[in-house]
Amino acid sequence: MTFKTLARIGLFATLGFAAFGAFADSSVPVENYHYGQHLDVQKVLAIHDNKAEACGVVTAKMDYLDSKGQPHSVQYQTYATGACHEGG
Repeated sequence: MTFKTLARIGLFATLGFAAFGAFADSSVPVENYHYGQHLDVQKVLAIHDNKAEACGVVTAKMDYLDSKGQPHSVQYQTYATGACHEGG
């Protein structure tokens, strides 16, 4: 690897950690997603859900950056099958 490659990797890693820090203070309001709503998502930072422990409809949250680099958080409903078992 060249120095330029290593420098780029370091820069992107630093920017990624800075983006995660935007959600650390929880000042980003959580929006409720509505079907058909347009989302300007440049980069998904995290998805929080409990799909592994649930069976049925659960609430999930996605933290992301828009095309201008601004942090957003959206809450939505999804279907979980992690705890669904067939038979008895």
